[in-house]
Amino acid sequence: MRAPSGRPNSALAVRAGLEGGLLGGVVIWIYEAAVWVGVQHMMPLAGIARNATGLVFGKAFQEALGSLAYLLGIAIHFGFALVWGVLFATVWPGLRRRGWEASLAGLLLAPVLWVVMHVAISIAGHEHPDYLDPAIIIGGIFSHIFYSVPMALWIRRRMA
Repeated sequence: MRAPSGRPNSALAVRAGLEGGLLGGVVIWIYEAAVWVGVQHMMPLAGIARNATGLVFGKAFQEALGSLAYLLGIAIHFGFALVWGVLFATVWPGLRRRGWEASLAGLLLAPVLWVVMHVAISIAGHEHPDYLDPAIIIGGIFSHIFYSVPMALWIRRRMA
């Protein structure tokens, strides 16, 4: 689907980006369930859905919201996942023309996403993990690979 200018259809890019962002958002949660919950015992499984609420607004606010913290956490998580997917889908045609492979673009995007998201979290609130701890850095970037690579591959396929 191309526009009259020969450029990719923006509706296709938005649709592919939303789908890719949703896929990546689900895959990163599967990773977190397997690793953060199952292997590292960092939180209970139910804590994944409300994690973004605590990161953005603080643990006290998260606890005060009660069950609503889950809905807000899901909205924050998937809101950003969808936005990043649409942004990637917007730049993907240019990367493809330059000979980039989607999996490489996704791998390189992961640390960028981690840094941008965690700088934003640091600005938004004062209760966050120690982002200078190497284990937090490595774990965070690795988890974002599980978002960005499936997202990029899905977008490549949909926009082929």
